[in-house]
Amino acid sequence: MEVAAEEATKICKHCERAIPSSNIDLHFAHCSRNLEKCKVCGDMVPRRHAEEHFLNTHAPVSCSLCSEMMERDILAVHKGENCPQRIVTCEFCEFPLPAIDLAEHQEVCGNRTELCHLCNRYIRLREKYSHESGCNGMLDQSAGPSRVTRAAEEEDNRRARPQPHEFFPKRILFTVAITGIAVFLGSFYYQRKMENNPVH
Repeated sequence: MEVAAEEATKICKHCERAIPSSNIDLHFAHCSRNLEKCKVCGDMVPRRHAEEHFLNTHAPVSCSLCSEMMERDILAVHKGENCPQRIVTCEFCEFPLPAIDLAEHQEVCGNRTELCHLCNRYIRLREKYSHESGCNGMLDQSAGPSRVTRAAEEEDNRRARPQPHEFFPKRILFTVAITGIAVFLGSFYYQRKMENNPVH
């Protein structure tokens, strides 16, 4: 017995779907009266819900972080990956900050130094991982002290040296101010005394 051929179909002029030929007239009447093709995505949606479909699916929305307008369906990706105001963390200090400020922050933060306890040298944070993988724990004497160590030593030496004229102008101003206050209080006290004890 031969398998029956599939029923012939026709394309609906309204929704462009293949419909069995025997139902095409009934389908077209219902389809054209009740359904509408979305101009954005091409989906057939009930006419009474066409505006709601557009607002919920395609209407531009504003990002709550940066206020940029975009289609609703890309908002989640924008907030998670592209928004310049999304919060990210610095790879060196794990400080949370907006993505737009990350590069500038990490440029400064990565240049901070930290003491390597294996070789006793100060290493930039941006070089820490590569340094740790190759550090043999030996102090490199040929390189001399690091810039940070030299700067700290110079600062200590500067503080240790007496600076005879460093505070001289400040001391003069302080002395003049104290003297002025003393003169003012003395004359005020003397005037009060004279008022209380008039000369006869």
